[in-house]
Amino acid sequence: MASGKVIKLLVFELLEFAAFSVPTLVIMEQFAAASQRTKHSPDRTHYWLIVSCSIAYVAVVSLLIWVPIKVVLYKKRHLYKKIIGWRPVLMMCVVLTTLPSFSFSIAVTEVKKNINGSINLLPDSLPDLPVSLVLLSLIVVDIIEKLRIYPLRGGQMSYEENDIHITSLQQIKTVTEQVAQGDENTPSAQAAKPTAVSQPWHHVAMMAGPQEPSFHSGILRTMSHRDVRANLLLQSFLTWSDTIEMLRVAGHPAVYKTGWLYPVYIFSFISLLRMVFTPKNPLLSSLGVLLQDLPFIFLRLSLIIALGTITPVLGLCKNVLVTVSYIYFNYVTKLRPFSAFETSPF
Repeated sequence: MASGKVIKLLVFELLEFAAFSVPTLVIMEQFAAASQRTKHSPDRTHYWLIVSCSIAYVAVVSLLIWVPIKVVLYKKRHLYKKIIGWRPVLMMCVVLTTLPSFSFSIAVTEVKKNINGSINLLPDSLPDLPVSLVLLSLIVVDIIEKLRIYPLRGGQMSYEENDIHITSLQQIKTVTEQVAQGDENTPSAQAAKPTAVSQPWHHVAMMAGPQEPSFHSGILRTMSHRDVRANLLLQSFLTWSDTIEMLRVAGHPAVYKTGWLYPVYIFSFISLLRMVFTPKNPLLSSLGVLLQDLPFIFLRLSLIIALGTITPVLGLCKNVLVTVSYIYFNYVTKLRPFSAFETSPF
């Protein structure tokens, strides 16, 4: 009987391969169907030719790129450990699946515009299945890559969580020692400018915010259980909610019947490039602003000015606040007028 690790590996690999191959096949089939309608002929040779090309493409990239890289990552663990800051599996999905899927999704729209020679005969909205399928596939691969380091049974924590817990304890110990040293050396501490380290212990505790409740029995204890493995799914979907909303705008007739379709898809694809980087990459915050929030500000503002509120104003506010807060707290606060450290009593 196969062990739990082998079953987990097989399930994860099958799900990742399905997420890698299915979106391209589905969107290429839609492109073949739309192209067939332009022929006005019962002969379906053109349709099956495009479908065969899509199957051949998936087979070639799977055999020549996907499978060899997967085997190398599984067999050569020392090479896998040298890959720092980015994820090759997500890179393959973004480049080999998402890029052609978005390209042929645009091609489907262009082909439909040429049917009967009038864009007025286009449907009121584009089908949501292609875009949702592509993003769902990326999110599934993202979740699987994050979930690999966690066991699927039991409550054991991963090494990553243990490192975070130990680091937090070390930081608390360091602050405590520094506060104790500050109390022993009172004259020098009074002469120096007050900082977070030289503050009394209750000031340091105040910086951590209000205390959270803890429950040790009853139904509240059961409800208070939190597992990082369950939170991974929620976080993965929330991370890409902004891109999902932007691609939903592409289905609006005022967008896909005009040239606005191209910048929407281009900027949405650029925002997906963040998925290639590891979740704890120090560059991820700045890349999120540069690849998503900042471009989305100009795109959403342009759409609202030109077409009205077809994209939510809340999304624009989110992009503006994230960009401004990132610049302020990371760069402006380092300037002399904003560099004074202060705590709030509330």
